[in-house]
Amino acid sequence: MRSSDRPGPHRGESPPRLWTVEEANGRLAALRELLPQLRAWAVRLAKVHDELGRLKEFWGKEVDATDSPDRDLWVRLEDEWTRLGQRLEQEVLRLQTDGIEVKDLETGLVDFYSLRGGEVIFLCWQRGEAEVGHWHTLSGGFRTRRPIEGSGRSSSTPRASRSK
Repeated sequence: MRSSDRPGPHRGESPPRLWTVEEANGRLAALRELLPQLRAWAVRLAKVHDELGRLKEFWGKEVDATDSPDRDLWVRLEDEWTRLGQRLEQEVLRLQTDGIEVKDLETGLVDFYSLRGGEVIFLCWQRGEAEVGHWHTLSGGFRTRRPIEGSGRSSSTPRASRSK
């Protein structure tokens, strides 16, 4: 799932929260637990989608007919598709509301809204990294990220502030 391909809820608006590097680092433990769960849901959603497609292709319009041998499976999979999709969307929206953008569940790429020199930026973190150590502009992305000074790397430091 790549949420970077769709506009976030705060594009063109002020984000609900701006994170400091320290605050973002403090949130990593929870994200390290949550992201694998979100990824597992996304993987399961893809499998359910494939199975629903296979059933639809095989049975056509009759897939949900009361006398269809696969009707119970179809109904169960549709219910699972709806429930999992809602759970995944709800969790990602909860993060977005808190100023955190999930960019890629596959790689565990996450951005935190922050402030640098009066400009709203993203603090960038990816699964496997010990800390939030990079930043990039809102219009930039992973390929344009730059190291944060003081995180064991050199470059300009985003001086982030918190606001609600």
